[in-house]
Amino acid sequence: MSRATIRRRNHPPKAAARRRAIRPRGLRAAGRPTASGLEAHGILQPGEVAWNLTTAALYEAILRRQEARLAQGGALVVRTGEHTGRSPNDKFIVEEPSSVEHIWWGKVNRPFDAARFEAVHRRVLAYLRGKDLFVQDCFVGADPQHRRAVRVITETAWHALFARTLFEPGDSSHAYQPEFTVLHAPNFHAEPEQDGTNSETFILVHFGKKLVLIGGTAYAGEIKKSVFTIMNYLLPLEHVLTMHCAASQGPKGDVALFFGLSGTGKTSLSADSRRTLIGDDETGWSDRGVFNFETGCYAKMVRLSPTAEPEIYSTTRRFGTILENVALDPHTRELDLNDDSLTENTRGAYPLAFIPNASATRMAGHPANILMLTCDAFGVMPPLARLTPEQAMYHFLSGYTAKVAGTEVGVTEPKATFSACFGAPFMALRPTVYANLLGEKIAKHRVACWLVNTGWTGGPYGTGSRITIGYTRAMVEAALSGALQEAPTATDPVFGLQMITRCPGVPDTLLQPRGTWKDPRAYDAKAAELAVKFRENFVQFADQEPGGVCEARPSLAGRSDGKGFCGRG
Repeated sequence: MSRATIRRRNHPPKAAARRRAIRPRGLRAAGRPTASGLEAHGILQPGEVAWNLTTAALYEAILRRQEARLAQGGALVVRTGEHTGRSPNDKFIVEEPSSVEHIWWGKVNRPFDAARFEAVHRRVLAYLRGKDLFVQDCFVGADPQHRRAVRVITETAWHALFARTLFEPGDSSHAYQPEFTVLHAPNFHAEPEQDGTNSETFILVHFGKKLVLIGGTAYAGEIKKSVFTIMNYLLPLEHVLTMHCAASQGPKGDVALFFGLSGTGKTSLSADSRRTLIGDDETGWSDRGVFNFETGCYAKMVRLSPTAEPEIYSTTRRFGTILENVALDPHTRELDLNDDSLTENTRGAYPLAFIPNASATRMAGHPANILMLTCDAFGVMPPLARLTPEQAMYHFLSGYTAKVAGTEVGVTEPKATFSACFGAPFMALRPTVYANLLGEKIAKHRVACWLVNTGWTGGPYGTGSRITIGYTRAMVEAALSGALQEAPTATDPVFGLQMITRCPGVPDTLLQPRGTWKDPRAYDAKAAELAVKFRENFVQFADQEPGGVCEARPSLAGRSDGKGFCGRG
């Protein structure tokens, strides 16, 4: 796109500005000064500034500004335009003295020049002059000892509602002081040659200035994951493990963690009516126990089933839910969750309290079980296996899964990938920092660890079939209930995992993947292919992996000799 086109986007003609939706009236919150209150952030001469509007007031603003449509039942339906998923190639960490030694630099955390950041910041501030702005003062983290105050400033009312839904509303008094600020300008577009960005879109994190700049994308997940990146940087330095995982608690107080990337089933499997939901995506583990970072959920909605996922399905018919890119009949205002014409990554943001069994405190004790969810596109991983502590750390560092269609720009079908800590795009520190903390906590609290394949069986993607959520739920329930303590097992010859071979509610034939393939030799070849990928991926941890973890290696051709593994021998 030409620079002239970008300039027209960032600076619309005055006539076009006058034709925009009427500004909401009475936006300033009671008790605020007559000035905008944003001078400390460098924002001068804005339009109306809305401070900490309630959900109802934000609804009024959103509908008045025509930012969304109202669906039957009360949910808001928004469109995010070109970007319907995260843009990982447009995210950068600013290279600055206070954080440079801590950051895990590489393909995920790419450095951004500090001087160019300042230039982009100035241009965003100039763009925001005269703009109506919405401010939400929030807290992130349920544990008061480790929570962080984050202020989100955005040019759109619906993104303000998203922030209010996902994060705990803060104190609206003058006592609130944000530690970090997210400056969100989705309609501002960068000029890559001038600004040093990868495209017109940018997510720039500056730990020294405690500031995040987001522009060129309306996908709300960028706000959520930028704040997660902040927590992943700060808390491990306080010896608190930050995790891309869901958490739930059983009736006897037993806590379970569900690790996994988007699309692996964290949200669906943790939303179990028989257990208390602590959180569905982002969790901390301190010396006191686990705690959720967020007050809301951000779940995939495509083909959501009222039978298999009733708790989440019910949120799509409620006032306070924001639905991104979900199909809506313009006349009846009924939703069509099966319509993926805009994206596979249709999303719903809703308060955690909408889940009937959600925890009021969002805190609990130490886990009894850890389940690592992998969506195996190769179709060779066992549906359920026990992990030794070393295997748990190995698979945590490997983070094997498949990127599911729609969760990132350009991903249209499942693709095998490795994402350290089951969340590499959001992990600011070296993966071994998180792995070492995990290993310490597993050993201290004697946590049982499991690997659960929510992906394919009987063949790879395109040939086999995906394991049904009903069977996966039965396996998870059995693992958490203790029903598998005496269950028979078989050793996977390639991955060395103790496969559960009998589980209530699951056909025995499903539990050993080699037997589900029509051609066992084809299975052997595909398993060996995946084993090589595991080995090649783990080379990056050769000089820093925790002691003994390499012994959890997969073997080649049924051997477990360790040669050529971890970059050694």
